[in-house]
Amino acid sequence: MPTSQTRPSPAPLLKPGETVLLFDGICKLCNGWATFLIRHDHQQRIRLAAVQSPEGQALLAWAGLPLDQFDTMAVIRDRHFWVRSDACFEIAALLPGRWRAVMLLRIFPRWLRDWAYDRVALNRYRLFGKYDTCLLPDPDHEQRFLKASI
Repeated sequence: MPTSQTRPSPAPLLKPGETVLLFDGICKLCNGWATFLIRHDHQQRIRLAAVQSPEGQALLAWAGLPLDQFDTMAVIRDRHFWVRSDACFEIAALLPGRWRAVMLLRIFPRWLRDWAYDRVALNRYRLFGKYDTCLLPDPDHEQRFLKASI
């Protein structure tokens, strides 16, 4: 079972039980992952936030994650957050049945899964490219992105 890290207070900006995926908004691979989730998460169980956004920065700070070095995605819900391969499994568990087959990869030890995750994460710009600026969500998908209500 994926292991979460726990904080003493609930995550800011999230409603109880709401799940948000933090991703690198300039990474082409990460943006492709966000687009994949928008397309396949029909129940809209997963909200999105770029780590470069004010919302992403607030959630990174809450989790105690770096605010300027983005080498992992994070999933946050209530008082819990997951990173690296555990974050992938947390998202896969929320997707429709056929995508849950990814959960079978949990048979591998976490150190090996995270090592493989890190190899892709640390080379993602070179392998997939990056945008000059953080992309804005399409108007059709804007409700999928976390927005601070201030």
